[in-house]
Amino acid sequence: MKVGFGCDHVAIELKNILMEHLKEKGYECVDYGTYDPNVKANYPEYGLKVAEAVMRGEVEKGVLICGTGIGISLAANKVPGIRAAVCSEPYSARLTVEHNNANIIAMGARVVGSELAKMIVDEFFDAKFQGGRHEMRVNMISDIEKKYGAEWHE
Repeated sequence: MKVGFGCDHVAIELKNILMEHLKEKGYECVDYGTYDPNVKANYPEYGLKVAEAVMRGEVEKGVLICGTGIGISLAANKVPGIRAAVCSEPYSARLTVEHNNANIIAMGARVVGSELAKMIVDEFFDAKFQGGRHEMRVNMISDIEKKYGAEWHE
């Protein structure tokens, strides 16, 4: 599986640790940045890069990391077809795939340590969408997205 990674300047170290962890498990990792911890980076840019790569099919899933995981996931979720979930523990990481068919996992470098982060991504990538009653709910989320698509303006 090909996985896209993105982060801001706060999360570069954790991004690199998780990329190495997944490479060891046989995943192909694509780094969409950022790269220099001494240059402040705006997390929406990297959330967008990974989300667009997932949307276009360049990568199958994504991993996003900022200070809390919240901001970068909010940016990613603006891209049609993206279901990015912030998870700070493994149970939610598994269920967001099984129940929500999430295609991006997000986490906070200031929230989780590297060993917990590895457990979170392992659960996310080992999980499979269950479909069934959950598929109806995911379709409902997609319908909301369509309702407020490109033609909608504030």
